[in-house]
Amino acid sequence: MREAALVYVVDDDSSAREGVARLIRSAGLLTRTFASGEEFLAASRPKGPSCLVLDLNLPGINGLDLQDELGKSGSQLPIVFITGHGDIPMAVRAVRAGAANFLTKPFDAEDLLNVVRQSISYFLDDEIQSEQNMANMVGESPGLQRVSKAIRVVAPTDSTVLIEGETGTGKELVAHAIHDLSRRSQRSFVQVNCAAIPATLLESELFGHEKGSFTGAFAQKVGRFELAHQGTLFLDEIGELPLELQPKLLRALQEREFERLGGNRTIKVDVRIIAATNRDLGQMVAEGKFRSDLYYRLNVFPVSVPPLRERREDIPLLTRFFTQRYAGRLNRTIKHIPSATLEALSRHEWPGNVRELQNVIERAVILCEHETLSIHESWMPNRASEAIRSGSTLRTNLATHEREVIEAALRHSRGRVSGPLGAAVKLGLPRSTLESKMKSLGIDKDAFKARIALQSSGIGPRF
Repeated sequence: MREAALVYVVDDDSSAREGVARLIRSAGLLTRTFASGEEFLAASRPKGPSCLVLDLNLPGINGLDLQDELGKSGSQLPIVFITGHGDIPMAVRAVRAGAANFLTKPFDAEDLLNVVRQSISYFLDDEIQSEQNMANMVGESPGLQRVSKAIRVVAPTDSTVLIEGETGTGKELVAHAIHDLSRRSQRSFVQVNCAAIPATLLESELFGHEKGSFTGAFAQKVGRFELAHQGTLFLDEIGELPLELQPKLLRALQEREFERLGGNRTIKVDVRIIAATNRDLGQMVAEGKFRSDLYYRLNVFPVSVPPLRERREDIPLLTRFFTQRYAGRLNRTIKHIPSATLEALSRHEWPGNVRELQNVIERAVILCEHETLSIHESWMPNRASEAIRSGSTLRTNLATHEREVIEAALRHSRGRVSGPLGAAVKLGLPRSTLESKMKSLGIDKDAFKARIALQSSGIGPRF
């Protein structure tokens, strides 16, 4: 069984330190508190999933100095900085140097718990990934070996990389692997999903804005380009970038300079660009939907990630990997995966690729009541042919899997979303993220609670 997560809290203000510790313990996590950086460095730290909540302004060794000391020792401990409004430039420097996140005082309690959970989740992922080659890219197929070779060739350079592949193939993992093997590996890896941010906000997200530059701009915002200075900026779903924003991105790529929205000061940055897309950008250029000059600027070193159906020999390895990951997160002991199960998984077409396989394994681990993993083939019908016949999209198929996993977790948690026994913890998601997904999928947690109540009274069906 994996050790319980431990959160270290370092703050010279005793009331603030104990208040943060109480809040973290209320979420079912263990804490250890320290009044100074020197006290923290002198203490022994057991191995296991952990996170450091650190006040930026400390007497003696301040937060940045403590971060530097940990980095020199090779520590991979995720750090969440707590900072005042006047310390934002220092906090940005900390994030560039590898901090997981920072919060500005006064902060919302749920925001702190969310970033702590995310940091611990990253620790667990890194712990598992450390046993794998190429940052979590599991497999031995020729297609994956070609990708691995391309990563090793391009990573030491500063060349722009364009990663192409279907949804769910692992393009983000390729981007992380390139960063981890580059000379910028000790600096920030900053990610922007161009499809997830409304077009009206994307310019501000990338380049930042000045106070008062538009309605609702109550404070200066530092953009992702600045945060990624001397590190790597990963532009995911670059094919969704609005045409009107493409010239400004082109200039930033060519000149490595830009102005914040509403500002006139030119900001210069040293950033390595990696972009990814599941669309045919060449075809989009021909159709006038993507600028040709931006396409050629991005397509310096293309890397094509094969779909899972073209590397079926990797499916058993991936299955064992995901089983280990989710069994660890859910404190389950799973010792056996039947060969018949692996054969059934290997026969499936996987239109959602590795992400679809991951969802199926997560659902199986949630529902597993013994030490043998069991998977129903009804969870993975031949959606490729069904989609052609019914006209349903890949997005619809993935949403169906996502719904099934979330509903299984809600049943297991008896309708609870938050708290140490809630569905969010079981799925390794922040509460706000899970609630957002439930809203988009039309999942009502109260319906699960009502079913539990009926079941307890002997009226409702068992499920």
